[in-house]
Amino acid sequence: MNDEITYHKNTFTIPILYVAIIWVVYWIEIHFNFNFNKFGVFPRTFEGFRGVFLTHFIHSNTNHLFNNSIPLFVLLTSLFYFYKDVAIKILLIGGFFTGFITWVIARESFHIGASGIVYLLFSFVFFSGIIKSHYRLVALSLIIIFLYGSMIWYILPIKEGMSWEGHLSGFMTGLILAFLNRKKGIIKKEHQFVETEFDTLFDEDGNFSPPIIENRVEEEIPKIIYDYKIPKKGNDDVTKN
Repeated sequence: MNDEITYHKNTFTIPILYVAIIWVVYWIEIHFNFNFNKFGVFPRTFEGFRGVFLTHFIHSNTNHLFNNSIPLFVLLTSLFYFYKDVAIKILLIGGFFTGFITWVIARESFHIGASGIVYLLFSFVFFSGIIKSHYRLVALSLIIIFLYGSMIWYILPIKEGMSWEGHLSGFMTGLILAFLNRKKGIIKKEHQFVETEFDTLFDEDGNFSPPIIENRVEEEIPKIIYDYKIPKKGNDDVTKN
C-alpha cells in the first residue's frame, strides 16, 4: 500500500494493444468476409459459453467499434496509471465475470462487443476513487463521471438491439472489485501527529497543565580573600638623613 502515483510501462502499452486487437479482429472479418458474431456470448448454452472469453473482441460494425475504442482507451489508461498494482487482475478477472454474468442473465441472443469491459472499467475507476477517498482518485472519479456519466442509463433496457445485460454485468462487477480491492494500491494515509513541547502543556483531558519548575539551590559563590604580606625592612634598608 502506498500513496505514490508513477508512470509505468504498461500505462499506454496495454491500452494501445487492446484497442489494436479489436480493430485487427474487425479488419479480419471485413477482409476475409467472416462473421464472428457466433463466437459471442449466447446465454446458458455450452457452445455459447466460449463467448465469455471472446465477446470483448468482436464488434458488429465500424460505428460499434469506434464508440467502444475511445472510452476503452481512456479508461484502460486510467486503470493502468492510477491502479497499476491491481490493473491486470481487474482486467482479466473482471472481464471473465462480466462475460459470465452476461451468459447467466442475458436474453437468448448473441451478445458481442467491448462495452462490458468499458462498463467494468468505468465502474471500478469511479467507485474506487470514492471508496478510497484519495484526493487524486476522487478527482479522477469526477472526471470519469463528467465524461461518461450518461453511460449509466444504458444498464437499463432503454434501447433496442443493445446488450444492456452486458453493460449491467460489467457495472456490477466493477463495483464489487472496487470494494474488494479497497485496501490495495493507492490508499489515503492517516495523518500521524507528532507530539511537540506545546502538547505537553495539557493533560489527557485537555486541561492546561504548566510544567513544574524545580526549586534550584543557589550555589554558594566562593569568596576569594587576598592576603598581602608586607616584607620587614632591616637596618640596611633604612635611609638616613
